[in-house]
Amino acid sequence: MIDGPALLGREPREPVVLAVLAAGASRRLGTPKQLVPYRCRPLLEAITSVACAAPVVRVAVVLGARAPEIAPCLSSLDVDILINDAWQVGMATSVRCATSWALAREAVALVLVTGDQPHLDAAHLRALVAVHRASGGPVASFYDGVRGVPALFPRAFFPRLLELRGDKGAATLLRESGAVSEVSWPEGAFDVDEQCDVARLAAV
Repeated sequence: MIDGPALLGREPREPVVLAVLAAGASRRLGTPKQLVPYRCRPLLEAITSVACAAPVVRVAVVLGARAPEIAPCLSSLDVDILINDAWQVGMATSVRCATSWALAREAVALVLVTGDQPHLDAAHLRALVAVHRASGGPVASFYDGVRGVPALFPRAFFPRLLELRGDKGAATLLRESGAVSEVSWPEGAFDVDEQCDVARLAAV
């Protein structure tokens, strides 16, 4: 396993793209987590700003539930907005939406990020890309004893991402695949799902 902050890497030579998955309805929270205040701006805007600092050629954000209400918080950022009209079917629809976009951009790799991990920073994203450049394979974040997102998937994995259905997310592939590099990121264990998480967020 690699210690993320110690490996920053250089700008990628190949077209790597990144998608922020933020199409969910935040049912457990009861209000759009994308718009929860974080450091004086909406959480999704903060996370997408970090994504824009990653060594990738293009960033997209996948929206679904309450997209017209959420999209304006991204107006100041140079990103592609992807609308997932099938978001109610499950998380896999957002992964497929992002993967189709990556294919259209002729990307060699896709970084998937969720819009509810407030501790995300550009150093960790640079580490994921750097490890991929060294190994050529998929790279996962490692926290809470498991592989998870943010994660980078090379183009060879795109067909498998497009086969996901229901509530199966990209982490399913990471846990089922053998040759996956890992970058330690203990901070990834904290995401925003419930009101108690919002309270913790205010203290970050």
